[in-house]
Amino acid sequence: MPRRRVSGVGPTADEALLRALYGEHGGPLLGYVLRLTGGDRAHAEDVVQETLLRAWRHPEALTGRPVRPWLFTVARNLVVDAHRARRSRPQETEIDDEKVAHAAVGADDIDRALESWTVAEALAQLSAAHRAVLVETYYRGRSVAEASEALGIPPGTVKSRTYYALRALKLALEERGVTP
Repeated sequence: MPRRRVSGVGPTADEALLRALYGEHGGPLLGYVLRLTGGDRAHAEDVVQETLLRAWRHPEALTGRPVRPWLFTVARNLVVDAHRARRSRPQETEIDDEKVAHAAVGADDIDRALESWTVAEALAQLSAAHRAVLVETYYRGRSVAEASEALGIPPGTVKSRTYYALRALKLALEERGVTP
């Protein structure tokens, strides 16, 4: 049962949580769901609303883990469930098969997107020096010598920073529940 305001003084903790979740994750969540629903904005807004409602009903699910991947997983499950429900009922109106196929995005694409966000959040936790060396060596595919020149540091420093940056990244990912 939702908590009510006491004598009209400010929002309740639940309202504040819901507003904070929507403020921080609403835009990216809506964009993600729009892609899953093939651009059906009304359906996407309903899915975002239901996702936030589930977060409000189960605040314990948000503690001890990154919030955005949980929200994206719930939203994806809602879209998939709605798609399956439509397929299991007799067709009332003509549906464009191409749109339906587009709405049922493969789990691999979704998992890749969630992993990308998780890695980006973990990278953001690293120091600027560690992040820079990983960007040069892994994302830009530069050799140690090229990264050394681009960053203006000795090659030995590039090697050691890469080693320690990878260790820090691994720890940050493990904190988010990503395991090898």
